[in-house]
Amino acid sequence: MEFDVLVVGAGPAGLAAAIRLKQLSPDTSVCVVEKGSEVGAHILSGAVIEPRALDELIPDWRDDPPGLTTPAADDSFMFLTETRAFKLPTPRQMNNHGNYVVSLGNVCRWLGARAEALGVEIYPGFAASETIIEDGVVKGIVAGVMGITREGEQGPNYQAGMELRARYTLFGEGCRGSLTKKLEALYGLREGVQPQTYALGIKELWEIPKERHTPGKVWHSVGWPLSSDTYGGAWVYMLGENLLSIGFVVGLDYPNTWLSPFDEMQRFKTHPEVRKMLEGGKRIAYGARALNEGGLQSIPRLAFPGGVLIGDGAGFLNVPKIKGTHTAMKSGMLAAEAAAAALAQAAPPPVLSAYPEALRASWVWEELTAVRNIRPGFAKWGFYGGMVNAALDTYLFRGKAPWTMAHHADHSATRSANNSRRIPYPKPDGKLTFDRLSSVFLSNTNHEEDQPPHLVLKNPAAWKTVNWDVYRAPESRYCPAGVYEAVGVEEGQPRLVINAQNCVHCKTCDIKDPSQNIDWQTPEGAGGPNYIGGM
Repeated sequence: MEFDVLVVGAGPAGLAAAIRLKQLSPDTSVCVVEKGSEVGAHILSGAVIEPRALDELIPDWRDDPPGLTTPAADDSFMFLTETRAFKLPTPRQMNNHGNYVVSLGNVCRWLGARAEALGVEIYPGFAASETIIEDGVVKGIVAGVMGITREGEQGPNYQAGMELRARYTLFGEGCRGSLTKKLEALYGLREGVQPQTYALGIKELWEIPKERHTPGKVWHSVGWPLSSDTYGGAWVYMLGENLLSIGFVVGLDYPNTWLSPFDEMQRFKTHPEVRKMLEGGKRIAYGARALNEGGLQSIPRLAFPGGVLIGDGAGFLNVPKIKGTHTAMKSGMLAAEAAAAALAQAAPPPVLSAYPEALRASWVWEELTAVRNIRPGFAKWGFYGGMVNAALDTYLFRGKAPWTMAHHADHSATRSANNSRRIPYPKPDGKLTFDRLSSVFLSNTNHEEDQPPHLVLKNPAAWKTVNWDVYRAPESRYCPAGVYEAVGVEEGQPRLVINAQNCVHCKTCDIKDPSQNIDWQTPEGAGGPNYIGGM
């Protein structure tokens, strides 16, 4: 099948790009492929959105908003100790006046309906497994391969993949996309830029008693239970009539190999201030995903022959704001504008160089430039030094410091087991705190069992000599879904078991593995989590 423009990923960036293309050029053929079972199935976010890009794309959206959209109201920024909570002045970037607490999955479903009404073709359940490259130019992707057995053979339900070809392909795969990774290597897109740095966000959705619910409540915290050498924080957002989104974010440059982000999240909920918000409630959903946190200095080269990178896959998250939906959408819109202008020419150029040029001239670049030194300050000086640096950068330099700080690769920060302090985590009580497997059950994760593993060790022998001998299997702790298990330890013959069917597609293993030995690949289409509408 051939199109003018192909979009990989039905996230905010991809759908915004598709809509903008049809607004500018109704006759342009646009196709969006999405690996989730439906639009929004793999979308996980807090989420408080800044409506700036949405206002530009669909000015009258408030007349028919996505479901569960709630205006942000009460705004708190807290510092936690183990037993107490202290309210801090809300940083300028975290002021949520005029923003909205939303289900980002619902926002994407709503955008998807808008796109289809304009004539965009959307194919959910189609995993893009391969990029078509001819004479150095991206010509599209292969999607929808199904029925390959675990042994790599064609099974009884085999279905060949479809070649979806286009003049331009927009890659909006989200954080650590499998095709994006290969494109960055093939075209050298990361040459001359800082390493990307990441965080893992873990989220639960609760139904709480209406008398405890404050619609639009936005509550953030830093401090306990994380130590001062680990970047992270938490949120509580209240939306709808009785829904509460609670989440915990840990920077993946944490040094302690014994740390478990999942267990830190569970421990966080036992804080008196948090517990009282959850009392009488019921957990109804769970999920996790990695976030790009490198900001301006980690953005790769965005355009290459036949394609561009858009959205979180390129890394437009504004870390101090804790927001990236508006910047991701704007990147997709700018890419669409560049593609529409190029297609209007008699001989469209192979590289959409107008896209990165427009991005650098946009409010996205201005916004990320102003906060570029805040996240690396925490990596360099720890929590307290990072807070001081953030205050100076925000209020004294106002984002215009005459320097740009550097990042380091997250996996390189991990210390050996012998040089790390063990962390005793309490057992889950099944009411407020939970284990991994019961959590994964709530994510509705499912994979076809007889398919090639999508989590692969590049060098299987390195697991014992590196991951076990040096770090004591950190993948069994940083994975929020119980995918990795070290077995045979008591017999003195440790080996790794990979439960790929549990994978919620967060990509943390691909990022945090000490020797970069784990490769996350695209599984069969529609596999993975199926987050419900409130996520």
